[in-house]
Amino acid sequence: MGTEQSRADTVQHQYRQRFSEITDYRDALWSVLCGDFFQPYVDRHAVILDLGCGWGEFSNNICAGRKYAMDMNPDAAQRLNGDVELVLQDCAQPWPLTDNSLDVVFTSNFLEHLPSKGHVERTVEEIRRCLKPGGTLIALGPNVRLVPGAYWDFWDHHIHITDRSLAELLGMKGFIIREQYGGFLPYTMSEGNNPPLWMVKLYLRIKLAWRVLGKQFLIVATSAS
Repeated sequence: MGTEQSRADTVQHQYRQRFSEITDYRDALWSVLCGDFFQPYVDRHAVILDLGCGWGEFSNNICAGRKYAMDMNPDAAQRLNGDVELVLQDCAQPWPLTDNSLDVVFTSNFLEHLPSKGHVERTVEEIRRCLKPGGTLIALGPNVRLVPGAYWDFWDHHIHITDRSLAELLGMKGFIIREQYGGFLPYTMSEGNNPPLWMVKLYLRIKLAWRVLGKQFLIVATSAS
């Protein structure tokens, strides 16, 4: 319990330190990302889970029938909208959800923060268990192959992850890869990289730009029947 509380305290402190000054921008950015890109992956009646939800940037802005958000950061309770149900726990522990109960699991810039590959594997197993057959996993994260040095500028980056290594793990755990991009979004917004939202809208439409500027991978996978 002490270790979990220590991890929760660390996550809370790091999130406040990195993002407190750009909270409004991040919310506006995710409104664009959800509305212009991710919403077509999520049926408006779907049951979703936002894994590693942070302050709810995705789950607050996506439309769905029922929304869960999972994190260890206690600040999430104050940040999530009223229609989002918080699951405050270590994601590598059994989830309080029944088998085949989710339509979509979304995770962004999260798996690399887990303390070991074992934690990542157990988390993927829980995703697989809780997704309905044919359910969708959408995963984004910094691609260590494209940012090999800068990846380690964040103290809480623990796991080397690329689109290829994650795709391999997902295949081992019973997923079918539907879309895979080594480069999707630029690397980070925590150091003042806050482009105008009209540029974000344009960027999302031009896949050639992803190949030049994208340093985060995007994987869309479905749970095998």
